Amino acid sequence: MIEKLITNHQTLEQYRRFKSLKRSVISIWILFFLLFISITAEFWANSKPILLKYNGSWYTPFLRNYHPSQFNITDQYVMDYRQLKLKTNDFAIWPLIPWDPYESNTQVESYPSKPTKLNIFGTDDRGRDVLARLVYGFRYSIGYALLVWFFSLAIGTLTGALMGFIGGKVDLVGQRLVEIFESMPALLVLITLVSIFGANLGLLVVFSVFFGWMMMSTYMRAEFLKLRKRDFIEAARAQGVGSWRIVLRHILPNGLNPIITFSPFMIASEIYGLAALDYLGMGLPPPTPSWGELLQQAQNSFTIAWWLALYPSLAMILTLTALNLVGEGVRNAFDPRKSKSH
Repeated sequence: MIEKLITNHQTLEQYRRFKSLKRSVISIWILFFLLFISITAEFWANSKPILLKYNGSWYTPFLRNYHPSQFNITDQYVMDYRQLKLKTNDFAIWPLIPWDPYESNTQVESYPSKPTKLNIFGTDDRGRDVLARLVYGFRYSIGYALLVWFFSLAIGTLTGALMGFIGGKVDLVGQRLVEIFESMPALLVLITLVSIFGANLGLLVVFSVFFGWMMMSTYMRAEFLKLRKRDFIEAARAQGVGSWRIVLRHILPNGLNPIITFSPFMIASEIYGLAALDYLGMGLPPPTPSWGELLQQAQNSFTIAWWLALYPSLAMILTLTALNLVGEGVRNAFDPRKSKSH
C-alpha cells in the first residue's frame, strides 16, 4: 500500500531497500508501539478509572478532573477513586497499570518493594510503581531526544549550508568557531550549566543543542562544498536561478542523505545522554519519571532491589537497539553504491 503512494522512483527504491532489512522494519514498528504507548500513557497507567458509572451517570476521570462533591464526598479536596464505594449497578474500568507515576503504594510495608500483583515491576525507593515510571519516562526521553535532534539539525544545516555555499571568509571563520565548540568538554560544561541555572526539560534541550549542532554542521558543509560545483548547479546559475532557490530546491534536497542516515543514531545517543545526566542527578528535576533516576536508585540499593536495575536497563537496551537497527536500515536505503547498482 505504501509503495502505491510513492511516486518518486528513487524514493521507492530507498523504501524497498529499507524494507529488505526485516530487523529494521520490526524495530521501527517496536518504536512506533513504544511511542504510541508513551503518548497515550494516561490511558494505560493512571490512578483514575478510564470509565466510571456512578449513580446512573457516566464519567471519564482519566480525561477530566471531577470535584469530590460530584460524588457526594465532602471530606476530600482531591478525588480518590479507590475509596469510592460502588453500588450494584455501578462499575469502573481501570487502566492496565492502576498507578500514577508520582503515587506511592501505601499498602506495602517498606520501599523499595519487590514485584507483586499490585506492582508487577516492583516499586522504587518512594513506593512509586516502576512500570508506570518506565512508561512515562519514555515520553520524556524520546521527547527530549527528538527536540535536541530537530533543533541541532536546523542550526547545523543552516550554519553548514552558509559555510559550504558561500565559502571564503565565512567558511574560514565558521570552521574556527566549530573547532572551538568541538574542543569544549561538553559533558563537564553541561553539568556546570545545570548546576548554575538548574534543570528542566526546556533548559536541558537548549544546553544540549548548544553542544550538538557541530556534527550536523560539518556534514552539511561537506555536502554543500561537494554539490555547489556540480553541473546541474552550474546549469541553474546559467539560467539565472537565484542563490536561495538553488540552495533550497537543488542543493539541500540532495545533501540531506548523510543527515537522514545519521539521525536515528543521534536520537539514540540523546536518549542515552539524558539517562546519564539523570543518573548523575543533573537531569530532569524530581519527581519527573526518568530511566536514569531509577538506575541511580538501583546503585544505592542493588542488593535488595534488583528490579530497579533490571527493568530500566531492559527498556534502555530495547529502545537503543531498535533505534540502531532502524539507523542500519536507513543507511542501507540511502547507500549511494546500492543506488548506482540499481
